[in-house]
Amino acid sequence: MFNATQHRGQPNLGPAPPGHQQNSRLNEIFDSLRAEFDNQNRSSEQFESQVAQQIQEMELIRNKVYQLEQNQLKIKQDYENEIRSLRHELDLRGGAPPVAQSHIGGPLQHGGPSQPPPSLGHGGGGLFSGIMANQGPGGPGLAPPPEQPPPQQHPLQPPPPGGQLQGPPQPPSSFPGYQPGPTLNGYAQQPPTNSPGLGKNRNIPNRGPGPATPQQHPGQPQPAPYQTDPRASPQMPRPTPPAHDMALSRHHQMSGHGQIPQVGNALAELEPDNLPPHMKHMGDDWFAVFNPNVPRLLDVKLEHNLLHESVVCCVRFSADGKFVATGCNRSAQIFDAYDGRKICELQDTAVADKEGDLYIRSVCFSPDGKLLATGAEDKRIRVWDIESRRIRNTFDGHEQDIYSLDFSKNGHVIASGSGDKTVRLWDIQNNSQMMVLSIEDGVTTVAMSPDGRYVAAGSLDKSVRVWECASGYLAERLEGPQGHKDSVYSVAFSPTGRELVSGSLDKTIKMWELGGGRGVGPATNSGKCIRTFEGHKDYVLSVCLTPHGDWVMSGSKDRGVQFWDPSTGNAQMMLQGHKNSVISVAPCPTGHLFATGSGDMKARIWSYSSYHQR
Repeated sequence: MFNATQHRGQPNLGPAPPGHQQNSRLNEIFDSLRAEFDNQNRSSEQFESQVAQQIQEMELIRNKVYQLEQNQLKIKQDYENEIRSLRHELDLRGGAPPVAQSHIGGPLQHGGPSQPPPSLGHGGGGLFSGIMANQGPGGPGLAPPPEQPPPQQHPLQPPPPGGQLQGPPQPPSSFPGYQPGPTLNGYAQQPPTNSPGLGKNRNIPNRGPGPATPQQHPGQPQPAPYQTDPRASPQMPRPTPPAHDMALSRHHQMSGHGQIPQVGNALAELEPDNLPPHMKHMGDDWFAVFNPNVPRLLDVKLEHNLLHESVVCCVRFSADGKFVATGCNRSAQIFDAYDGRKICELQDTAVADKEGDLYIRSVCFSPDGKLLATGAEDKRIRVWDIESRRIRNTFDGHEQDIYSLDFSKNGHVIASGSGDKTVRLWDIQNNSQMMVLSIEDGVTTVAMSPDGRYVAAGSLDKSVRVWECASGYLAERLEGPQGHKDSVYSVAFSPTGRELVSGSLDKTIKMWELGGGRGVGPATNSGKCIRTFEGHKDYVLSVCLTPHGDWVMSGSKDRGVQFWDPSTGNAQMMLQGHKNSVISVAPCPTGHLFATGSGDMKARIWSYSSYHQR
């Protein structure tokens, strides 16, 4: 019988509505996603833990490497102190001092006696003498050397840095019993070598104190030019001009001024007499030619001619651009950059040798312009108070000639580079040495980064190194297949500090993009070469950038100064304004001026400006 009451009390067991099924499915999906997210989160935490552990291990390794390096430097210093003590004891006994030299910090050489450290300019030969005598390959107008019989075989002489390139070869009388032998970089009859720079296993005699600075001996025989082996170095990539630049060149060739040869960036090949007026600027004793393959953007003008009584080894502007300092024999001189007047001459009258040469290889103003640091052949750094013309600080410690100096931005630290294979940092406030950075070969050039955090150095071993100033860690080592094929003589940071340019005896300038990371050990190579500038006919001795990084400037043994576009690698202009090698080029920090120093005993101040065709 049907029970209505019982029927009304039972629940309705019909199918669930569609909305309820969808909510249930979404909940299942969310649960699945939540579980997957939790799994990924746990995996991420595990990876982060592993990375943190590896970073910690890397820091431990790096600290260990740094400690080993410092211990090695201490051991080296102890050995060298002991060697000096033993030599002094032998001298007191009347015996000859030993010639062995400590190898701490450098590679051991087997099969023979220990070798002395590189002597970048000592003796009667070497690159230093050859450049000033215009020997070897060079730019237009270089007088060919007279014929000379093959010399006796003597050990090679190591090359000097850019600030050391002056003077004809010293006569044999300077060193009794010395017979002229093969000079550095192949200026005598020798088999071709891969590199005219100092090699790690070359026997380099140290022929007495002082470099091969100019002795002004007319009639000194010139060695024969060096014939390099084209197979010694791989071919560098050359920048390719854009299509519109090639069209511009063809337009010039058809403009009625005769055929303009296609010389690429080798602007020294252009003959000014065959160029149209808008492609050259002729002065009384100088001229500039402009690249026919690119639009002309610059003009140049000689402002002041600063005569000296000896080779001008270096030039440098003050930070405010008002003054120019030069380094020459026995003195540093300061000139007014605007009218060319000599402001003062700084000379250490306490030097014992009153007659011999003492060339100032490097000068550098402090950022406030009140001090001038000088580095010389006597291995001493002097910091002058310009107003009182007195020496404020003296730094001793280098064991060979000092070739390069630079101030930090805050003016508290001076970096120095020497042929003794070291870069040293000096605290000018405490009058003390802060750090010694040792490498395998002579240091020819140093530069501090714009923020003062890094110091870069070029070396005879073809490498550019960048260290952290605070820790001494090697942050970059710029070398390898893209690197220089010969000794590096000049380095300079870009205004941003993110790039660095270097000039070399391989006749090229290279621009490097710095990695910015801290390196571990001596094999770090995180920077990359982003541009190679080719066009000089001879060794590149000095490089720099204009204040805003618009142009790269270079000075060369071919007597020329070239302006380069850093974005394309094209040469804009070649200036011939000296009768000898351009040893030093320096930009004015405030713009529109630059200075050059040369073996022709002149420093010159030039102006450059935007070109407007008339």
